[in-house]
Amino acid sequence: MELLKERIMREGVNMGHGILKVDSFINHQVDPALMLAVGGALAARFAHLGANKIVTAEISGIAPALTTALALGLPVVYARKTRPVTMHPNTMIAHAPSHTKGVMTELMISPEFLGPRDHVLVIDDFLARGETIRALVDLVQKSGATLVAIGAVIEKRFEGGRAALTDLGVPIETLAVITSMDNGQIVLE
Repeated sequence: MELLKERIMREGVNMGHGILKVDSFINHQVDPALMLAVGGALAARFAHLGANKIVTAEISGIAPALTTALALGLPVVYARKTRPVTMHPNTMIAHAPSHTKGVMTELMISPEFLGPRDHVLVIDDFLARGETIRALVDLVQKSGATLVAIGAVIEKRFEGGRAALTDLGVPIETLAVITSMDNGQIVLE
């Protein structure tokens, strides 16, 4: 997706330690036109798989998951990071380390919204080490749902996340692949 790659090169900031700041168009301020294009591109790659729900993580995964869901006509279930008083008492929980926050994050999904009849497409903003996506997959598996594919807006291939997820046996698609962030550079495939 050339538009996304151009934005990464123009506005992305290599913060060091593998952290890519894309706050101006994905993670803090969202460019809705770009995000609609992202959702359309992801939807085109997964339309044939028969998903009936999209699962993502709060908060940065919501925008790409929502636009993908709009293109596919599906609902989005996002894993919450804090438990509201309204959440089901038998909430499914998984844990993932946050690369940008340096803490362990708890992800929760209510069984009301994800269960054995669901065929799930997991969408997130980044595929780096694969730990957040693995936690989302854990929630899908705990619910008894079927994982059909994984998609991400940006992949940092050098962090090994794709390789860490290949055992899941589902398609993994990303729209922009970064092969290196050495010496302050951002190198796209």
